[in-house]
Amino acid sequence: MKLDRAESSYRVRVEAAEQARQRTHPVHTANPDEERYGFANYLMSFTKGLEHHCDLGVVADPAHFKAFRACIDEGFAEPFTSRVFVPTNSKLDRRQWEAPTAGVVFDLEGPDAQAVTMAPAPKLCSDELTFEMAEVYELALLRDVPLTSFDAGGGTGQAELDASIDRLNDLPYAKAGFQGRSRTTNDAGVLDRQTGFRGSSPGVENGPYVSQFLWVGSGNDCHDIEDGFISYGPQMIDQRVRIAEKKDDYMQTWKDWLAVQDGYKVQGCGPGQKLDCKTRFICTPRDLATYVHVDALYQAYLNATLILLGMGTPFDQSFAKLSGMRNMYKPGEAGGILQNAGGFALWGGPHILTLVTEVATRALKAVRYQKFNNHLRLRPEALAGRVTRFEELEKEFPGLCDCLTNMRKDLDPTLQKINDHNGADAALPNGNFLLPMAFQEGSPMHPTYGAGHATVAGACTTIVKAFFDTGTVLGVNSDKNDKCNFCKVGFFPKISDAVYYEPDKDGNKLTKKKVKGCPLTLEGELNKLAANISIGRNMAGVHYYSDYFDSLRMGEEIAIGMLEEQALCYPTDDFVLNVPTFDGRQVRIGAR
Repeated sequence: MKLDRAESSYRVRVEAAEQARQRTHPVHTANPDEERYGFANYLMSFTKGLEHHCDLGVVADPAHFKAFRACIDEGFAEPFTSRVFVPTNSKLDRRQWEAPTAGVVFDLEGPDAQAVTMAPAPKLCSDELTFEMAEVYELALLRDVPLTSFDAGGGTGQAELDASIDRLNDLPYAKAGFQGRSRTTNDAGVLDRQTGFRGSSPGVENGPYVSQFLWVGSGNDCHDIEDGFISYGPQMIDQRVRIAEKKDDYMQTWKDWLAVQDGYKVQGCGPGQKLDCKTRFICTPRDLATYVHVDALYQAYLNATLILLGMGTPFDQSFAKLSGMRNMYKPGEAGGILQNAGGFALWGGPHILTLVTEVATRALKAVRYQKFNNHLRLRPEALAGRVTRFEELEKEFPGLCDCLTNMRKDLDPTLQKINDHNGADAALPNGNFLLPMAFQEGSPMHPTYGAGHATVAGACTTIVKAFFDTGTVLGVNSDKNDKCNFCKVGFFPKISDAVYYEPDKDGNKLTKKKVKGCPLTLEGELNKLAANISIGRNMAGVHYYSDYFDSLRMGEEIAIGMLEEQALCYPTDDFVLNVPTFDGRQVRIGAR
C-alpha cells in the first residue's frame, strides 16, 4: 500500500507540473519610455537610489543606470553592491533596493513568477498618464478630508472633494470617456463623489467608500460587531489605527526631494510619519495611507477571513457538503438528517486561513519581475520632479518635444493648488509642483509598476472569494439581536432590513446606518477592500491608478492558478469553487 500511495502522490505532482507547463508563458512587454528617453538620462525610468543631478533631478550619469539595469537582467544580488555606483553621505544611512532578483526564482505551486504579466504602463505624452498624475496630486490635497465625504450622502469636506473631481473631469482623458483601463463612473460617464477615486470592480460603488472589513469586528461574547474587535484565537485585533498628524506631508522642498531620490534614509530609525499613540477607526485618506505604510501585506485579508469565520458566514454552495454546510442550503436533503462530517483541515477555517497568507509570496515574486525586469517605471514622486523642472529638462534635452510642457499645461489648475499647498521654495522659482508625500521616505526602493500591495490584494481577495458564498448579503438585521449576525445567506427581504457601519465624526466608535439603494454584498465589500488597500497607496503618493488596476488582476490570475493545482489533490469528493473575478466574470475551478 505504501508503494501505491507513493506512486499516486507522485502522479498528482506530475499532473500539477504538467498543468503548470501547459500555461503559456507570455511575452513581457513594457512601454517604450526607457529606451525612448535614454538620451534624456532615462528621465521616465526608475532611478531611485542612484545619484541625481542637483538641478535637473534626473540620474547624474547614464552609465550608472545602465549598470543598474544590467544587474537586474543578470539576476544576482551581489553585483548591485559591487558594480553599481551610489552616492554616500556621512550623516545619513542608505536605503537598499528591495529584492530586485525575486522575480527570477522558482516556486513549486501556482503559476511561475514569469508565467503572468501586465500590459505596458501609460507612457509619457499620453492623456492617461497625465490623468493618473492629476489623480495622485488631487489625492494628496484630499488627505485630511473625511472619507464620509466620498459618498453621495457626504459629510464635511464636500467642497474640496467636488473641486478635485471637477478638475479631473475637465482633463482630456476624462472627456474622451476614460479609454483603456476601466473606471467606476456615474450614469453620465463622469466621476462624482460616489464614484471618484474608487476601484473598478462590481460593488465598489455601493455604500461607504471604506469596506466594512476595515471597520467592523467579528462579534463575540465580549464585544458587539460595532466595537471593532476581531477574534484572533484568545486575542483581539483592534481595527483602529494610530493617528498621523494632520497635514503632515513630506518631500515638499527640492532639497528633501533630492535626498530621497538619491536613496538616503531620511526617516532615520522612525516610522517616517508623526504618529499619535491614540487610535481611531479609519476616517481619512491619511488614515488609510497610514494603514498601508507598515501593514503585513496579507493583513487586511486575514482579518476579513477571521471576521467571516467568526460570523459563521456560509462557504461556497458548490462544496457545502464538504464544508459541513449542506443543511444550511438544503435543510431537507437526506431526510433532514444533519451532517456528521464537516470542514477543518480541508474545506474549513484552517484551510482558507493558510491559503490567504500563502498566496502572498507568489504574488510578490511575480510582481517583482514586473517591477524590475520588465517595466522599471518611475514613481509618482519622481514624475512630479520632472513636471517641476519641465522647463530646464526640455531646454537640456530638446528631443522631449514638449511632452512635459503639454502635461504641465493640462495639469495647471491642479498644480496651482499643489504650489499653494507646498509653499515657496527658493530652489524652485518657477513653482513648487513636487508631490506632497504622506511618508518621509516617500515611496519604497523599488519601481512602481506593478504594485506589491495591489498584487497581493488581488491574490488574497480571490482566495477569500473562492471559499465563501459571495452572494451573501451583509448587514441584515436579526429578530434575535445576534451579535454575530452581520453576514447572512439568502434572499434580501427588504431594504429596511439592511444596515452598515461607519465611524462617528471623531472616529472613536462605529455607528449603525440603514442601507440606501443597493445592499452591500460579500463580493462587493471584498472588491472594495482590495481597492481600499491598493488605492490607499495612491493616497500616500507612492502609486498610480494603473498600478492598482493591472496588479490586482495579475494577483487574481496567480490565485486562480494556485487553486487549480490544489484541486488536483482531492481525488474523492467533487470539489468545485466559483470565483467571481474583478471584471465581473466567473471562473469555476475543479469542475470535471
